[in-house]
Amino acid sequence: MVNSLKSSAGGVALQVTKPARAAGLVDEDAEGDATNLAGVYVYGFDGLLLVVDAEAVSSEDRAELVATAASDSGSIHRGEAASVEVAGNGYQVQLPGCKAAGLEIGDDGHTLSADGVLLIHGGGQTRLADDLATIRREQIR
Repeated sequence: MVNSLKSSAGGVALQVTKPARAAGLVDEDAEGDATNLAGVYVYGFDGLLLVVDAEAVSSEDRAELVATAASDSGSIHRGEAASVEVAGNGYQVQLPGCKAAGLEIGDDGHTLSADGVLLIHGGGQTRLADDLATIRREQIR
């Protein structure tokens, strides 16, 4: 199931419980309660948002991901600090810059995760998201 982008706290957010866990953006105790929620940077490109753990992904690795996304998409929009938050029965990520990237409330938020990274798109940037996830996996080897 793909979650839809939603209005939240005056901005746009996406429910990302399973992908956030897979990316290591949340730590939970034995009861499943959050013990740590990552601070993230969100970078926008036409049709794609790159969400990067601010602490777990080095500046050098982040720069490589951003440069690749900008080069491949031919676009770049302002990056901003954001947060992963407890919401409902799981987690959501705030998505500043979402509208500049061409994603709107109600759009599907296809999400791909890699260690310390979420790649969110509306369905049109699947190849680029896959490529960026592959680069991230190679970065941590």
